[in-house]
Parts: sequence; structure tokens; C-alpha cells
Amino acid sequence: MSDFVGQHQDEEVEFVFRRHLLDAKRGFIFFAICIALSFIPLNLIPDRSLGFWVWLGICLIGLIGLLYAWTLWYFSVYIVTNQRIRQVSQRGFFKRTVVDLGLDKIQSISYEVPGIFGGIFGYGTLLIQTQVGDMTIEMVKSPEKIYNRLQDVIGKEQDA
Repeated sequence: MSDFVGQHQDEEVEFVFRRHLLDAKRGFIFFAICIALSFIPLNLIPDRSLGFWVWLGICLIGLIGLLYAWTLWYFSVYIVTNQRIRQVSQRGFFKRTVVDLGLDKIQSISYEVPGIFGGIFGYGTLLIQTQVGDMTIEMVKSPEKIYNRLQDVIGKEQDA
């Protein structure tokens, strides 16, 4: 991603990141439950043809739920430029929230890996502290890598 809507003329994108795919786990769980429940009508409905269509309908509902969760995850991104961090949060198919945080406002950055699952699956939480409040980004994939890249970008901005 080299350009985005709202980009300033002298602004360059340093990197883009998003939350870990496990952040969309509700969609995967919903899909798995629908698949499991879809076999009940196959055994309860004597007409195999009708049972198949009910099974297929429940599977499609599960697939739609999975695609919805994936869409929300995929279109929610963090864009780090040489001037700011832009948080784009997809809240539904048609609702999007955008928050900008100037790099000059950042006082400190820290990260944590929450226990054994965070270590195994490679996710954690970034905490960006500013003069006006904190930005907490949970379920970040490779938080140490993102932390180091943010430190590099802020260091370059302060040196300039």
C-alpha cells in the first residue's frame, strides 16, 4: 500500500499492519458451529433431498458469517507514515472509523505478549502513550517486530 485516501502530499507510507488473523476467531467459531449443526437435519428429515438443502443452507449461513468476520479483519488496518499512525477500523460492511495520531504526539511505545497462547500464536498488545491519551492495539501479529519498526520510524521523524 503506497497511497491511501487522505494521504498528505509530502507523506510517505513506512509500513502497514493489521491485527492477527485470530482476531476474526468469532467467524471461524460460528462457521464450525454451523457445520456441526448442519448434520442434525440430515438425520432428522426423512426426505434426503430436503435434508440436503437444509444442510446446504446452514453451511452457507456459516460461510457468510465467516466471510463477514474476515472482511472486518481484512479492512481494519494500521497505516504508519513518516508523519502519523492512521487506524482504520471496519465496523460493518458500510461503517468505518478512522483515527489519526501524529508521530510528534507519541511519548512512549510498549508491547506485551499475553501468556502462552500469545507466545505460541505470535500475537500481543501494543500500547502507544501520547499527551492526550493512549492508543491500545490488541491482537497485533508479531508485536515485537511492529514495536521495533515503530521505534525506527519515530526515531527518523525526531532526527529530521
